[in-house]
Amino acid sequence: MNKKLLEIAADLVQAQAANTRMSGEEIEAALMRTYNTLVKMQQAEQEGKSIDAASAPVEAVEESAPQTPEPAKSIQRNKVVCLECGAEFKQLTANHLRSHQLTPREYKRKWGFPLKQPLTAKSLTASRSKSAKERGLPQKLKEYIEKRSREKAGETSKAVSAPAAAPKRSRKKSAAD
Repeated sequence: MNKKLLEIAADLVQAQAANTRMSGEEIEAALMRTYNTLVKMQQAEQEGKSIDAASAPVEAVEESAPQTPEPAKSIQRNKVVCLECGAEFKQLTANHLRSHQLTPREYKRKWGFPLKQPLTAKSLTASRSKSAKERGLPQKLKEYIEKRSREKAGETSKAVSAPAAAPKRSRKKSAAD
């Protein structure tokens, strides 16, 4: 019977690991907790005791529930905590949010983030900003925007000064016709 419990625990942890990123230590700890819980449940069943949340130890209940901080604290220096599942990432991607049937915009609205708030760790945002500045991106972007606005202004003035439609030219009859 113990082998069956181990197989069940392995299947449960495998399903959990497929949905969230877990380190080797986290997988091992989850497997141990799951197996121990299954053993306790089996013993309670054999003894004829009822199994309910009230009889479960408080530590086990707190450990198994994902710890989701308040939205303002979920974006930290070196990680971002998904408020849906409690998983930690460097960046919350659209692909991960899709597993919760959410788009980044829906996630931000649901949890009260500004729509322009990046869902990345602060250190990653800072390193990307620094890299862009080193490459001169802000200055190049300003120059591009100015050039484009000048071109649009030029097109607008040309469109206003040009006649609406050019008159049709009549074809002169030649001796060959």
